[in-house]
Amino acid sequence: LDIIAIGVISVATMFVSTPLELLVMRVLIGIVIGADYPIATSMITEFSNTRQRAFSIGFIAAMWYVGATCANLVGYWLYDMEGGWRWMLGSAFIPCLIILIGRFDLPESPRWLLRKGRVKECEQMMIKLFGEPVCFDDEPPQETRFLQLFNRRHFPFVLFVAAIWTCQVIPMFAIYTFGPQIVGLLGWEQGRNAALGNVVISLFFMLGCIPAMFWLNSIGRRPLLIGSFAMMTIALALLGLVSNLGIILVVVAFAVYAFFSGGPGILQWLYPNELFPTDIRASAVGVIMSLSRIGTIVSTWALPIFITRYGINNVMLIGALISLVGLGVSVMFAPETRGLTLTQTGNMTLRGTPSDNPR
Repeated sequence: LDIIAIGVISVATMFVSTPLELLVMRVLIGIVIGADYPIATSMITEFSNTRQRAFSIGFIAAMWYVGATCANLVGYWLYDMEGGWRWMLGSAFIPCLIILIGRFDLPESPRWLLRKGRVKECEQMMIKLFGEPVCFDDEPPQETRFLQLFNRRHFPFVLFVAAIWTCQVIPMFAIYTFGPQIVGLLGWEQGRNAALGNVVISLFFMLGCIPAMFWLNSIGRRPLLIGSFAMMTIALALLGLVSNLGIILVVVAFAVYAFFSGGPGILQWLYPNELFPTDIRASAVGVIMSLSRIGTIVSTWALPIFITRYGINNVMLIGALISLVGLGVSVMFAPETRGLTLTQTGNMTLRGTPSDNPR
């Protein structure tokens, strides 16, 4: 239903006549997209085996940048068209249609079925999908209780993932301020060519997701998160401490940050899907994502003001400090979930040990 709603709202946006109507439509589509995020990543997590789980979520994270690249290409093609912005916003209907076709016969979550005691239905579905029975860890039937997110075992994980998510997204907005310089180097800073410049920026971040998809299994979640935040902090500090960096060093620092942001960018989705049991997994992703959006809103509003008052170098140092906080949080609390089943990860405590009381 959420995909249908996104498509319908996208088409309706083409016919708005006032700024208020446009604002209402964009708020509505944001709400529906926010509802789809937790469901989609939870389903992918549950249908992936232990080895494929990190790669699958990493692929989704990389596809976000593919989508951003496609959106900018659409903007480039429609820039000079009369009323092109209407077609641009309405074009979201096309991927919605493709996704809807792909989801048409999407089965129910197998672990959710097990939690509800519908074992036979789960077994039949897995045989239909994979041609043979699939064994799951023992998950006794449980009643869903949203407030479990705020108990002594789960709420620390909510705060941990929200913290690393916020510490990744706020400096990312700051580093994006160097985007125009990089785009200007290519001569694409004006008019419709600015859309091509944004394609370049999106590709920087997409490339960072590709090796991270493999490192999550070879290196592990915890070392990758710690190492990534360390390199991101160094890149931001370089931009803040050294005045009048040449464009080459700006590009290098930007590339280093974008490359190593791939690990945290994936883990901010992977961790909440691993660290919470089936019955509250999607709710956990939704709550954590909502908390992280506070940082997004604050950074969007505050960044131009801070740059005007304190200068870009000091803003980069603030970004480095925030990234350093993310590093500290990761060192103290990041668990290692590589090679563990969802039942095992869903029963972990913040210190990475199994809980004596799964509930």
